[in-house]
Formats: sequence, C-alpha cells, structure tokens
Amino acid sequence: MQLEDHAEELASDLGVDKEEVTSDLQNLVEYSVPIDEAKRSLRRKYGDGSTGGGDAPSSKDVADVAPEDGNVTVTGVVLTAGKRSIRYQGDDHVIVEGRLADETGVIDYTSWEDFGLSPGDTITAGNASVREWDGEPELNLGESTSLSVEEESLEVPYGIGGKADLADLQTGDRAADIEVAVLECERRTIDGRDGETEILSGVFGDESGRLPFTNWEPAPEIEERNTVRIENAYVQEFRGVPEVNVSEFSTVTDLEREIDVGADTSTMDVGEAVRTGGIYDVCVVGNVIAVRDGSGLIQRCPECYRVIQKGQCRTHGDVDGIDDLRVKAIVDDGTGTLTAVLDDELTEQVYGGTLEDALEQAREAMDQEVVADRIRERIVGREYCVRGHLSVDEYGANLDAETFEESDDDPEARAQEFLETVDVDPTEREKTEVDA
Repeated sequence: MQLEDHAEELASDLGVDKEEVTSDLQNLVEYSVPIDEAKRSLRRKYGDGSTGGGDAPSSKDVADVAPEDGNVTVTGVVLTAGKRSIRYQGDDHVIVEGRLADETGVIDYTSWEDFGLSPGDTITAGNASVREWDGEPELNLGESTSLSVEEESLEVPYGIGGKADLADLQTGDRAADIEVAVLECERRTIDGRDGETEILSGVFGDESGRLPFTNWEPAPEIEERNTVRIENAYVQEFRGVPEVNVSEFSTVTDLEREIDVGADTSTMDVGEAVRTGGIYDVCVVGNVIAVRDGSGLIQRCPECYRVIQKGQCRTHGDVDGIDDLRVKAIVDDGTGTLTAVLDDELTEQVYGGTLEDALEQAREAMDQEVVADRIRERIVGREYCVRGHLSVDEYGANLDAETFEESDDDPEARAQEFLETVDVDPTEREKTEVDA
C-alpha cells in the first residue's frame, strides 16, 4: 500500500480529515517511524485505541529480528542507554538510545517513552516495532510497547556500558563514554534550530587517535589542553568522518591524568582504510606512483578559497586568484590507492622551496607546470608514511595529509617479514634473499 492508501484507510476508520491524517503520517514516516507504528500512533492521537487487530507479536532472539518483522517481543540486557533531544513535528522530544543484547547478538534501540532504562537491566519489551536503520534492524519502543524489568539477570557475552576509544567509534554510536584530551577548541555562534546558538567545536584525542567534536551546550571543562571524561556522547557523520557530539544530556568531568595522544594511532593498509568509508586520523604507508594534475602552483578564489581555472571560480565567476601550493599524490600499497592532498606547508617541504621560489621558477620558465614537474621528480617512486583525515565518496578516496614523511623501513627486512608469513619453499626463500 502507498502512503496515501494508508492515510485514506485511517481517515475512513477514524472519521477525520484525510489531508490532516496524510500530513501527520508523512511526518512520522519521514522520521523513519515504521508505517504500522505510525498508524497506531495516529489512532491513539485521534481517539481510537485499537491496535489494528492481529495476533500478539512473536518472541524472537535478537539475532533473528529483521526489519520485515513489524513488531516483536524480545528479552535482553540493556548494554547502553543515553538521552538526547530531537526536533520532531516542530516540538522538542527527549529520546533514549542504546544497545540491547541477548546470548545471540546485539541490536540498537530507540525509546520514545521514558521507561527508566539503565545499563545492566534485563528487560522484556513486548510489541516493540522494528525499522531498518543504516541497513540494520532497530527496535523502537513506544506507547504501544509493554516493558518489564526481569528479576533474573540474563548472562550475555558483551560488555555493559559505553566505554570506547576514539578509534572504535562509528557513525550512529550512542551513549558512548570516552576519556580524551582537548587538542583544539573554538567557541562559535551558529544559526541553530532556535536561532543563534553558541557551541564549542574542535578536536579530541586519546591514545588511539583523534576525532572532531561539537559541544552543543558549552561545558566549562572542555577547553584546550584539558583532559576530560565524557559520558553519554553520540556520534554523527560530518564531512565524511565520525564526529563526537556532546549534548545537554552528556556528563563532562575533569580527568586527573595525562593522555598520550596518538600513541596507538591506527596504521592501516590503504585498501582497509578506504573500506572504512572515512576515518579522521589514520596512517598509511605506500609508494607515490603519480602526481595528479592540479598540483604544484595553483590559484584560489579570494572569496571561497576554491581552486580556480584561468581566473574563473565556479561560484564567484571572474576573480583575481591568490597564488598557493598544493600536491595531489596518488599513493598505492598494493591493496588499494588513494590521493594524498598536501597543503602549502607540506608542499613547500617536498618542493624544496617557498611559494616565492615557485613563482620565480614559473616566471623564468614562463610555465607554472615546471613546479609540479619538480615535485614529481622528487617524490614519485618513493615510499611515504602519510597521516591525516580520510574521506571517501563517489569521486574516490582523499587523504588530507597532516604529515608526509619518507618511509625509513628497510625493504629487505619487510620482504623477509613477508616471507615468514607465507609458506615458501626453503630453496626459493634462499633465492629470494639473494635477489634482495
């Protein structure tokens, strides 16, 4: 059935205006509320307490819950429970989000009512609706859900609580507890949902790496060079990478210990890094196989700072460009490729001169491409360790480099290490070692 058919059925059953029902139903569905749950909600709103008939929802193990189930009854342990506020149909609404587990698996849930859920509780949720979220089933606990706390605890093979390292956080995570150093922090005023809103934004770091953050209700503890513990943070995607969100429901306290930021920063194969879909702080090692067009001496728009071609900005038209340096180097390690983008400072290092030097070289040659050619001569064919922020989209994988250093690994030692991980005939190994 199409949405209008559902709305017409409801309007007929309830004796109310179809356009009003259609509008309400559309709002619910746009927020990914399952259609059956949305219809029950509207029946309650317009005074019909029926559930639409049918048998009681079947009891299911968590691993067997699927989006097409509609409604189910599950018993499990609350692993995490975190509050946050959303704007729904023009009103602010507090929801509780987290993860629920039994012996068979883990599932995310959203509770639209305050059931008083706490990590460690063993609960039975009857008539919980199921929707698909990011390709996975998610439980929705609402007014039609019956929820009870069981006296006998269920043993599950999962940790209770949201403690996590930054490197382990993924978009969609809720109720996360982290201990971090505040590496960068800026107070900004944005145009929020209630007008001008003051927020904090910057970068957190821990032993595993770094992630950007937004603090929607500025906490005094969050300031540069401070270390803090944050409970009940959630993670959303921002510019292709996970971002930590600290809300009015998060708890922020000072941490009385130092944090060695980046001591265990993720080092990945290029292919593995690309498959993450985006990661804020990662290190890859590979060979520069080419330097792409648009490298070397470039010009940028003075308004938006985008790269321009022949004095033309795609947004601002004919402009007087600002000279700058950039490198777009293709890095390959055998498992995949990405484009490492070097800013002006890193480009000066690999070029071996300043912007003024590059301009002088281009004037003498009457061709600015000589700058890119010199960079190619210096880096193509060499192996580099590149650390930075990786984003992946339909145009490919780009790593905005923060460091770009020639690798000091011994190729012979690396070949020896590889041979020890595979089954190679001793005679062939000796030949390989001699060739190396």
